[in-house]
Amino acid sequence: MTFTPGNGLVEPSRTNFDTERHMKNAREQAEQRGYENMFIVDVDSHHYETEAFQEIAQYIEDPVLRMEAQYQGMSRGGVTSIDGSYQEMTGRVTRYPLRSREQTPPGIHRDITLMRRWMDSMGVDMACMFPTPMLNISTCPRVDVETALARAYNKWLCDHILADEPRLTSMLYLPFNDHEACLGIVEEFGSRKGVIGFMVTATHYKGMQDNAYVKTYKALEERGLPLGIHAAYTWGDASTRLMNRFMAVHALGFVWHNLVHMTNWIVNGMPERFPKLKTVWIESGLAWIPFLMQRLDNEFMMRTSDAPLLKRKPSEYMREMFYTTQPMEMVDNQKALELTFEMIKADTQLLYASDYPHWDMDLPSTIYDLPFLSDEGKHAILGKTAQSLFKLEPHYAPWKIEARNRGIGSRAI
Repeated sequence: MTFTPGNGLVEPSRTNFDTERHMKNAREQAEQRGYENMFIVDVDSHHYETEAFQEIAQYIEDPVLRMEAQYQGMSRGGVTSIDGSYQEMTGRVTRYPLRSREQTPPGIHRDITLMRRWMDSMGVDMACMFPTPMLNISTCPRVDVETALARAYNKWLCDHILADEPRLTSMLYLPFNDHEACLGIVEEFGSRKGVIGFMVTATHYKGMQDNAYVKTYKALEERGLPLGIHAAYTWGDASTRLMNRFMAVHALGFVWHNLVHMTNWIVNGMPERFPKLKTVWIESGLAWIPFLMQRLDNEFMMRTSDAPLLKRKPSEYMREMFYTTQPMEMVDNQKALELTFEMIKADTQLLYASDYPHWDMDLPSTIYDLPFLSDEGKHAILGKTAQSLFKLEPHYAPWKIEARNRGIGSRAI
């Protein structure tokens, strides 16, 4: 028997590492659960832009920074001095050291091929892709480097990935330490194919309520493009430096920065100032949201004068914001999770995210298998809400289309 895609055999040219073989169980799970009947959107997935960094570096306009980037790259101690290496040392490590060995066919950009492989395995139809090491450049002390890399990466991604694969989208990176550059990037790339919004990394030390960003928020609002706040961690923060285990930094770091920015966003009345600007809070999990709702409501009722722009309780604004599922805290007492879903209006505000390929990724089954969710709720969280929020024209995984053509599945896509 010879190799054909999906028949379980390993293509000889890919014996060093094979995403589809690595995710064989995910593919079986997708088929068993009947995902061919569902439109699934992954709102937070990642690729490793470092593997294409020499391509990206060509887009850096400043010749000195371009040369520095080409020689030093984005590695630890390079042009950005980022500190994200602990992610790769923890958990499901196989895909990290072996990913560079996976072979891809000529004529299609490597990142497109690799993204298609894991998406098809998981039953994901469309994905919003983010960079990985670059998410840490917000802590780089060299603002000009962050800005240069952001523009270079965004242009490379639009030119080489989003332009050629309709199943891939992105909320492009905004260099938040440079407010003028943020506005320029929105104006330059806001209408590019596959751009469904813009994103700032949470590990920055600028107040999101600062009037310096008003023009950027207005530009997003006018274009109907959501603003994503993507959580991250840094071991260099004054608080996380007190921790001596990665588990502790990961547990609190991804929550802390989004919690701070959310509080500033609400208390300073940003939802009233920009009522049509949708915000998406990414990769913080869900457990922190009920806590902040209750905490802010309690404070607000005692000191409404500190938040004069608010016309409603903070929790009411939070229920109109959007959140991604990953990493969804799977507690033994499922009533806590069910209550969280109720408090955040999950049926209309929650978006599925895998965070692939990171070690703590979540498959679509984390939502599909929840016993308290209706079929309509599962469809909404796994894809329909994202389709509406980002105004997506659906593009489906090929195996789902083939399954439908063979008469498998009970409902039309």
